[in-house]
Amino acid sequence: MNKFIFFLNIIAALLLLFSCLVPHISLYSISFLFVFSLAVPYLVVVNIMFLMYWLLKLRTQFWLSFAVLLLGYFSLGTFFIFFEPTPAPAEESVSVLTFNTQSFRGNSRENNPQLSDSIVKFIKEENADIVCFQEFDYSKIRSNDFKQYPFKYVNFKFGVNSGKVIQAIYSKFQIINKGSLDFPKSGNNALFADVIIQTDTIRVYNLHLQSLRVRPGSIRSEESQKLLERLGNSFVKQQEQAEIVLEHGNTTTYKKIICGDFNNSQYSSVYYDIKGDMKDTFMEMGSGYGRTYNFKFLPLRIDFILVDEQMEVLAHKNYDVKMSDHFPVMASIKF
Repeated sequence: MNKFIFFLNIIAALLLLFSCLVPHISLYSISFLFVFSLAVPYLVVVNIMFLMYWLLKLRTQFWLSFAVLLLGYFSLGTFFIFFEPTPAPAEESVSVLTFNTQSFRGNSRENNPQLSDSIVKFIKEENADIVCFQEFDYSKIRSNDFKQYPFKYVNFKFGVNSGKVIQAIYSKFQIINKGSLDFPKSGNNALFADVIIQTDTIRVYNLHLQSLRVRPGSIRSEESQKLLERLGNSFVKQQEQAEIVLEHGNTTTYKKIICGDFNNSQYSSVYYDIKGDMKDTFMEMGSGYGRTYNFKFLPLRIDFILVDEQMEVLAHKNYDVKMSDHFPVMASIKF
């Protein structure tokens, strides 16, 4: 019996070990590898269970999972932060909030005025200095809902259908330059805005990478082969879009803040490529799972705030408010 259990243990350990390599492998040639980036939390839990089993049995086989878990921790980081850091004093800090609002409709395809009002109220109460919206409601452009933000950039023009997901950057600070990257052959895109904060100019990116369009219902109804093929193509597009963002970011000397919905986890090559030497505010000052997407049985963290390595992260907060299929995220930063 123990031999069979150890055989299963070896498979789980090898899968987790391989997952450690996935962020450093291009998805262009082997697109199915995206499965491993999503499965890391499960593989960690399974290996912990094997570790505990062998420890209770007082068997030396525990070293296998222990070694792989240790390697995974140092190469991938943790998906769960046990201790909640103490936020630093907010003096001279700038708060940044990112939120995929699903067009202010929540999980419904129909307009829900009550839910829309809840999102507006939430943004007003949190009162962040900069807000990055993905899947924005264009009707808010001409409203007074966000009048506390005198500066904004929305990739939408009335009377023009660009075919792109509507996004927005709202700011209390002056925007001196702005633009859209318009990913090719995709409805997704990225915005940027150069913002004057104190005596410095910061470039803020708002990303919405290629959507996977995965829902629990679609997984059950779609053929596995077609599902894997579709997801693999989406991950390849994400890789292309990440490179567009990186190339664009290299054209400026400004410090950068990158926010948005990456549609991929922190264990993906897409995340690693975009992050580079930047700080992940959750890893700096977050706690718990950091879940940002409401997906059954899987605590996915796919919405991020990344800041220049010269910036100090004072606080990070994941909100547990069900106003969309995503959860908002906010961080406080000191320059």
